[in-house]
Amino acid sequence: MANDYGSLTLTMENIQQTTDTILMVRPAHFGFNEETAANNAFQVNDQSLSQIEIQEKAKAEFDAFVLQLRAAGINVIVVEDTSEPLTPDAVFPNNWVTFHQDGLIITYPMYASKRRLERREDVLNDLAKSYAISNHVRMEGYEAENRFLEGTGSMILDRPNRLVYACLSPRTDPELLEEFGQITGYTPVVFHAVDEQGQDIYHTNVMMAMGETFVVIVMDSIRDPQEKADLEALFKVTDKEVIDLSLDQMQSFAGNMLQVRNTTGQTFLVMSTQAYEALRPQQIELIEKHTRILHSPIKTIETYGGGSARCMMAEVFLPKRS
Repeated sequence: MANDYGSLTLTMENIQQTTDTILMVRPAHFGFNEETAANNAFQVNDQSLSQIEIQEKAKAEFDAFVLQLRAAGINVIVVEDTSEPLTPDAVFPNNWVTFHQDGLIITYPMYASKRRLERREDVLNDLAKSYAISNHVRMEGYEAENRFLEGTGSMILDRPNRLVYACLSPRTDPELLEEFGQITGYTPVVFHAVDEQGQDIYHTNVMMAMGETFVVIVMDSIRDPQEKADLEALFKVTDKEVIDLSLDQMQSFAGNMLQVRNTTGQTFLVMSTQAYEALRPQQIELIEKHTRILHSPIKTIETYGGGSARCMMAEVFLPKRS
């Protein structure tokens, strides 16, 4: 049944879509994770590099990425991955935690058992020294029921309009999405998205990115005409210009982007160099109408981890302590 999104009452309040502070985890044991590869079609274990080479290249890519972000005036909180336990995907912290403008922290249930080890109380305790945390909601108990919701991998947030977009997959449970909506006051917008082989896209953030005044999305991945029409109606009523990507561009991680701002208020759409090089000149021109582009080469992380620039950044919206 179609949703009457045209009559949606939108409240802007003082809610920000972008932040100038992100948290990133410098990898210690980055590598191919067979558990996550079960439903992440973006991962490739091509055997061309040794495990040591993969780890060293991933660290170098991470460090160069952080340098670029900081040079642009973006605050980056770098957390060192732990030597134990082994967490090959720790470089993707956006899946286990979200930090909200009202001081709320939510931690999430993760599909792969190795990824559950990424949740770290010490990181949250360190943040609490500088930021005011009002509440910590723990959803990870649902792992015992084999139900998952992987943070802003599963969910794309339109924060001012209190909308949460999600394509369903083994990592994105619709009932947990509803629970997230009840906790935060967001309205879920659920749809189905598949790749060229018809396989469910494992995370919404590889096919969609939400900016302040635009949305980057792979519309061809959404095969249901009504779901596509509902999304188009929502983008219209929320004044988002649609920048449509192809399925081929999605395979180059062109959908895995995040808009952030620097300390002077300039905004950037952050992506990998592979994603940037996949864009057509007209798409770049459209994006640059709204925001600057910042890209960095992270090919090793993309190849073996199956995630890209957006996955590496956990946005920190928490209020600072006075």
